[in-house]
Amino acid sequence: MTAEPQHTSWPVPPPDGYTVDDLFNLPDLPPHTELIDGSLVFVSPQRDFHTLAMYLLEAGLRRTAPDNFRVRREMTIVLGPRNAPEPDLLVLRAEAVRSREQTRYEAADVVLAVEVVSPDSEERDRDAKPRKYAAAGIPHFWLVEMAGERQHPTVHTYELDPVTKSYAITGIHHERLKLTVPFTIDIDLTEIDHM
Repeated sequence: MTAEPQHTSWPVPPPDGYTVDDLFNLPDLPPHTELIDGSLVFVSPQRDFHTLAMYLLEAGLRRTAPDNFRVRREMTIVLGPRNAPEPDLLVLRAEAVRSREQTRYEAADVVLAVEVVSPDSEERDRDAKPRKYAAAGIPHFWLVEMAGERQHPTVHTYELDPVTKSYAITGIHHERLKLTVPFTIDIDLTEIDHM
């Protein structure tokens, strides 16, 4: 007896691409689906480094964030009608959190977006997403890469130039992430060895 082949029905995109409304209303999309330039992007399973780097940075941000900010992991940011990425971490203004059932935040409420680079998302994380975050006016962006023999996180920090609407690099942090913007932050990146 042979098993019947499984057929997956993929949604057919509209001629002009998907919109944010489609992203939140299409049934049965996989978790963490993003909308980039009107296309649905599905996330692949993550490496151990990705998960640990997210937890390390999330804990550090939660420990240091002032009361007027909130830290969130893997939540959608609406950048425009055809772009709704899901950064690995984000820091937003506390007043943007209106409900425990909330599924998205507006770009104007976000002060920091963080992407941990994965093999399947290198181009999006290094190029497409930072350009879109900057164009949407998000003041700070971090790009996190696995580096070195010990495979520690290296955090590239960027700040928005409001004139050019592009990011300027403010530092590359290997063992310690110590910053004064968007608030005072001090995270020992080598703690990943003990997680």
